[in-house]
Amino acid sequence: MTAPRLIAVIDIGKTNAKVVLIDAQTGAQLAARSTPNTVRQDGLYPHADVERLATFITNSLKDIHAEHGVDGISITTHGATGALMAGERLAMPVLDYEHGGPEETSVAYGKVRPDFSESLSPRLPNGLNLGAQIFWQSQVFAERFAEVTAILAYPQYWAWRLTGMMASEVTSLGCHTDLWAPQTGAFSSMVAERGWAGLFPAVKPANSVLGTILPEMAAATGLPETTPVTCGIHDSNASLIPHLGAHEAPFTILSTGTWVIAMTVGGDTTHLDAGRDSLANVDAFGRAVPTARFMGGREFDMLAPGAVEPSAADIAKVIAGDVQALPSFMAGVGPFPGSIGRWTKSPEQLSAGERTAAVSLYLALVTQACLDLAGVGKQIVIEGPLARNALFGQALARLTGVPVSASGDATGTSLGASMLFGGTHATAAPGLQRTPLQAEGFEDYCARWRQRL
Repeated sequence: MTAPRLIAVIDIGKTNAKVVLIDAQTGAQLAARSTPNTVRQDGLYPHADVERLATFITNSLKDIHAEHGVDGISITTHGATGALMAGERLAMPVLDYEHGGPEETSVAYGKVRPDFSESLSPRLPNGLNLGAQIFWQSQVFAERFAEVTAILAYPQYWAWRLTGMMASEVTSLGCHTDLWAPQTGAFSSMVAERGWAGLFPAVKPANSVLGTILPEMAAATGLPETTPVTCGIHDSNASLIPHLGAHEAPFTILSTGTWVIAMTVGGDTTHLDAGRDSLANVDAFGRAVPTARFMGGREFDMLAPGAVEPSAADIAKVIAGDVQALPSFMAGVGPFPGSIGRWTKSPEQLSAGERTAAVSLYLALVTQACLDLAGVGKQIVIEGPLARNALFGQALARLTGVPVSASGDATGTSLGASMLFGGTHATAAPGLQRTPLQAEGFEDYCARWRQRL
């Protein structure tokens, strides 16, 4: 089969869902559609509005194909999400991982989940461990769970909706799920012990073509029935693909969106701390990637509403005035999970530029703490929305002492997912180098921030 050129990427992030068209020969983004990824509050528990997303995906594919043509479809989604199937339907809604339900069975789950030494997956709050979700659903909704015939990670759920074919895939199984053992490349011991092993379809590579679109999808979108669909990939790992083989290892990719996720390819896992939201992700080739993260995008939106580009005067005033945000404003996650977020001075007294400056410096300092756990590569590449935040990149370059670049791509996840088909563009577009921040008093400012933790 000739590799498709025009790749429609279904990119479902925690906050927004997109369908993006990528030219596989150039890596250019040719078209995009976006919608909020809303959570429904009705039914058994808060859950993904999969039917709304299905309509959005169908309409977007139809419009983009009419305007540009579509040769293939690739899929990437956020992690910590799975679909419990009963034959050709959902046995239960797709649980929102921020729901606190799994905490109800946390004590019992703690007795059956694998050790960190096996899974390299820390115990996280709410439903952030997919294994904890499945355990809670199996206990609280036992009658419905008895109907489950297959468990699909979220990218593979959408691949199934498009093709009718079911598969498992390692990047989604390996993102803090407790279901995978990265160092052996197999399901964790818990999967067999809980009797779940037969519920997971065969593992297939993220870059394999799972099948072609169903006739009803072809009719609804106008795409040919021969349109191929990849198995799909976890979004943070999609961000890695344009960089694998393009940089001297070890190197660090910061995948940013709702989460800021630091992944050091070629690093080691010896400094990971199960109590500080650090773990091993699994890349598209099944290799363990030391990772640490925090909900930086969510915090930025909370702490800097109406964000603007801060001026040099804004930055200087924040540093001289010791205006600091201290972790964590999203409880239970990140390198400071037990700390309660606070300001040293009331943010309401700050201008928009000053507030943006303080929050950008905060994100850089928490990111450095993540890199203490995941390791710092010989260079850092920032993907996603924070690539546009110059102060964040400049502060990070000063803090780490290694070159920092901001990706020139609109979205690293969509580009990476498009590359599951191959294509002639081998790497991401060259990034914009961020010069280390030169601001009087910055080192003392950082030292005071650390002392306050």
